Amino acid sequence: MKALITGATSGLGLSFAKQLSETGHELILVGRDKAKLESIQRQLKTKTKGIVMDLSKEANVKSLYVLCKNEDIDILINNAGFGMYGAFDTMDLTTELEMIELNIKALHILSKLFLRDMKKKNKGYILNVASLASFYPGPFMATYYATKNYVRSLTEAIYQELKEEKRNVVVSCLCPGPIATNFNRVAKVQFRMKAMKSDDVATYALKEMLEHQKRIIIPGIKLKLLKWISRFIPSTWTLKVTRKMQQEAIQKEN
Repeated sequence: MKALITGATSGLGLSFAKQLSETGHELILVGRDKAKLESIQRQLKTKTKGIVMDLSKEANVKSLYVLCKNEDIDILINNAGFGMYGAFDTMDLTTELEMIELNIKALHILSKLFLRDMKKKNKGYILNVASLASFYPGPFMATYYATKNYVRSLTEAIYQELKEEKRNVVVSCLCPGPIATNFNRVAKVQFRMKAMKSDDVATYALKEMLEHQKRIIIPGIKLKLLKWISRFIPSTWTLKVTRKMQQEAIQKEN
């Protein structure tokens, strides 16, 4: 089997690459850092191809599909993405639009194009990486939370379409909490909640997708409980709690 992973040079993407290599999957890894990609290729056990590409550009995303459409991709992991902290009106618009392009548009395009191929073969897996943030509005990380809400909503809808069509194709959405990766450094935020290890999250996500065909994947009992409890909390309270958590996070980072 062959897997295509975006955002593969560090953190969760790298963990996915290592674990899929251990189970014998050939890999196509996409990232912006050529040196890191080449280093990772030397470390992995299976045949690995690296593609240096900035997926915040629509033309590059479509070029990536053209490069890989004949590779018989069995697993697509849409992991590339980033976040940033600040009041909505103070955020740099250009950077925000790049976030939307990467977190939403690139994922949307790759999901659609590779799903068409997988439906023709009637097999395949797509894992879209969202966040526990996808279930809530996020004051001071408004755009990031909104992008992840889009990812989750889109994935759930596609999952149901495939289920009703009785297709042997699985589309899952991973919704983790904070993970010990470069995300916090880029977003300039340090979350109060203890971060999970990226290897643990990747292991759990792959098992839930490949073995159990789960629609929504939330790693960790505490996160599942938090998600369940939040159903009974008024949205006004949720907004206040989220805002307080974000403010504490940025204060800790500074």
